[in-house]
Order: sequence, then structure tokens, then C-alpha cells
Amino acid sequence: MDKRPKSHGTPLLRVENLKVYFQGDGKRARAVDGISYEVHQKQTVCIVGESGCGKTVSALSILGLIPSPPGEIVSGKIFFSGQDLLKLDEKTMQNIRGNQIAMVFQEPLTSLNPVFTIGDQLGEAVSTHKSMGAESLKRYMIQLLSDVGIPSPEQRLNDYPHQLSGGQRQRVMIAMALSCDPDLMIADEPTTALDVTVQAQILELLRSIQQKRSMAILYISHDLGVVSAIAHWIYVMYAGIMAEQGNSDQIFRSPRHPYTQGLLASLPSLSKRGKRLYSIPGSVPNPAYKPTGCPFHPRCPHTISTCRKEYPNMCDYGHGHMARCPVLYEKREHTE
Repeated sequence: MDKRPKSHGTPLLRVENLKVYFQGDGKRARAVDGISYEVHQKQTVCIVGESGCGKTVSALSILGLIPSPPGEIVSGKIFFSGQDLLKLDEKTMQNIRGNQIAMVFQEPLTSLNPVFTIGDQLGEAVSTHKSMGAESLKRYMIQLLSDVGIPSPEQRLNDYPHQLSGGQRQRVMIAMALSCDPDLMIADEPTTALDVTVQAQILELLRSIQQKRSMAILYISHDLGVVSAIAHWIYVMYAGIMAEQGNSDQIFRSPRHPYTQGLLASLPSLSKRGKRLYSIPGSVPNPAYKPTGCPFHPRCPHTISTCRKEYPNMCDYGHGHMARCPVLYEKREHTE
């Protein structure tokens, strides 16, 4: 069954054939190389893949935050609420950032300014898009911190970032992202720097907030364990392309791309206790030196001569489940 919400209608966010390249040292690095995906209202979509596969670059492109130079959005369209963000001027984009689309980054300690209090920084985030008096602003900030589960929120307004724990700092970042009630939150590896217990708390917080606010979440991660806990829909990204897409059941129970299969095989589990964990051989290719044909073929156990020459098309497994591997698709047709 397709687990995407049935009442979604038109996607809130639709990315079409996005290409983002970086120029440097006479080389052109194809960081994002023609990806397409959708996020619907009230939905959590996860983009998962190893470091260097282009996940964060694709997210920054949505907000118009790609540094140019050296970066350049070469082609593609990014539709949000029906308008192409790539055609908007900077002033319009500034109104959209934070107000309609908010982003939570991986490491809050580097995102928060160490010399300003939490109240100063949260107040600035709110005041950028909302006009309210000092007392109303203070009450609103206290409520925001309370909503994200920070104890003694009024006292925390006077604290500096170093006085908070890692989990509390990330909750402050989430409060900032929520301050203007956005339609879409982009969360870029928001739990990576946290221990497992705090990580679970942050994930539960995001789930709770989404239900209360009917907000869409685009979650960027390298951790399939995290993704399994929150995703309605998953896109597996590799070397700047989408390798596979499907709902949680499809990806975790019937992975159809060798890369997805490798990621799942490398996950620790009780059944593997005491055994050496599997790891995919090799590494993600440098975006400036991608192999011809399928970018995964140097690391793939199913490679044939065609894989080295021809770029693979997406193969349709039904109910929205698609994978960019004709080799396994043909094997499946012969065995099923």
C-alpha cells in the first residue's frame, strides 16, 4: 500500500530535475545531478544517504542559500505552494525563509551565537516576521520554549547557548523554526550530535509538533534507523541522484536498489551481535569525478557491462515504489 497521505492533493513542495554544480580548480562538481521529489502537507519525507551524496545541497537550494560562486543551480524547478522559488527575487525569498519554510541545522552550537542570550536570538527570529510589543514577545517566546519541552522557559531566555545541554540547544533551534508557524520544516541531520536517548526525544517532539500544527517535514539523514521511526515517504540519494523511493514498508522490507540493500545490511541489530558489521565497499565518488554509467557501479555486487556505460532509468515496482537499477528489475521479472 502507498502510505502517502490520501488527502494531500497538490504537493506543498515539488522539486523537478534539480541540478546544482560547483566550480573549482578547473573542475565542475555535480553535487546534485537531476533529482525530483515531492513533499505533501502533513507528511514527513526523508532523504537518506551517505555524507557527500548531495542531501544538504538539495535542501539549501530550496531556500536559495547556495553560495554563488562557486555554486550554481544549473537547471530545474522548485515549486512551493504553486510558485517556482527559483524565479523569485531575494526580497521575496527573505519573506519565505523562516516565515513559510524553516530550517533546523545539524549542530545548534554552531548555529547559535555564543555572545547573545537565547531570548535575544529567539526574539530576533520572531521579530523578523512578526510585529509585537515587548511583553507580548516575551510571553510568546516563553510559550515557544515550553512547547518544545524546555524546563523553566522564562529563566532559559536569559541563558547563553553554552549554558544549555545539546538537546536543549536543539530544542531552541526547533523553537526558532516554529516561531513563525511555517508550512514546511527542513531538518538537516538534527539529531546526529545527540546521544541516543535525547535523539529519541527530539524525534518524538517533531512527531508531536507535526500533528499539532499540520506541518510538513523534509528530514535529511544518513541514519536509516532514524528514518524508519518517522518517515511517511523515503528517497534514497546517492552521488547526486535518487537511487530509490518508496514508503517505509517498501524501502525496509523490499529494497530494490543495491545501494539501499547495502545501507540496510550495514545496520546493527540484535541478530548481528558479536558479528562483524557489513559495510559497502569503497566510498561515494567525488562529484567532480563521477564514473560513467550508473554512479554506483564501482561499489555494486550486481554490476554488468551495461552499468559501466549507460545511465540507468527508474524502474517501477508499483504503488510509487521505484528504483534506478534495471539489472535487479530484470532479475526480479525472471524469478517472480
